Amino acid sequence: MNKAPTKETMEGWIQLHRSHRYLLERVESALKSEGLPPLDWYDVLLELKRVKKTGLRQYEISGKVLLNKHNLSRLIDRLEKNGLVQRNACPEDGRGNLIKITSAGEKVLKQAWPVYSHVIEESFGTILKSDEIVELTRVLSLVLGRAERLT
Repeated sequence: MNKAPTKETMEGWIQLHRSHRYLLERVESALKSEGLPPLDWYDVLLELKRVKKTGLRQYEISGKVLLNKHNLSRLIDRLEKNGLVQRNACPEDGRGNLIKITSAGEKVLKQAWPVYSHVIEESFGTILKSDEIVELTRVLSLVLGRAERLT
């Protein structure tokens, strides 16, 4: 367990994080320049749209997006304040809430997607060839699958 990462491992790790940060910063910048909410809002709204009728408990949203519990609570408060989500009592647990997307939330998603998809294509899709994207997806899926089994 005390084995240090190889030079190649460290370089791959660094490049993965630099790429991730760069790409997300591009998306955030594009959304902001169009007067749209941040990417975290989009991610939560998208997960809620996928289960529109049933809604999600907060812990379920947490498992689908990359936000810690405290930040997610505050984000859901902001989304609710802006009329993009609504909280409903959870029938199975009187203490819990089901979070559902509103029609205003769906409208924000619809407005943000063209901006978001343009950045994805411009910053990723046009840089890599189709077979490179397939290989990258395969490798990242392998890393994620193995990492999840370790936890």
